[in-house]
Amino acid sequence: MNVEIREFQPGDETAFRVLNEAWITAHFKLEDEDRAVLDDPQHYILDAGGHIYCAVNSETGEVLGCCALLAMEQGVFEVAKMTVAEKWRNRGIGRKLLRGTVNAARALGAKRLYLETNHTLENAIALYRSEGFEHLRPEDVKPSPYVRATIFMEQYL
Repeated sequence: MNVEIREFQPGDETAFRVLNEAWITAHFKLEDEDRAVLDDPQHYILDAGGHIYCAVNSETGEVLGCCALLAMEQGVFEVAKMTVAEKWRNRGIGRKLLRGTVNAARALGAKRLYLETNHTLENAIALYRSEGFEHLRPEDVKPSPYVRATIFMEQYL
């Protein structure tokens, strides 16, 4: 199967919501911030200067995964809402999606990427570390709107 990473397109809203709701509810519960972003990614991500990328089966057009860049400040994005559909995991799609998102951030002029995750998501943490993200010191962590956020990482580009 050929997988391409492409920018979010009109019509991807449902896949973005379904994919994210699936991974969040499998491990945690949906929080108010999740509901806001997933109900209106155009407003909360795209109109706010962010971007969303989709991993797509180039033969069928099926969206297999997604990842967002949330604009934080000039030259800084948060990597967020990254997931791959469970049936497509462990095939390198997540790594390809993360690399595509990081490369897109670099092309946008980003100097730093930030992310939040949870200590129970060991595979995600291992992926982030293997792709150059490092843990932030506790004193450098700003409060998160997500209760589930227990791990904070960054990467300088």
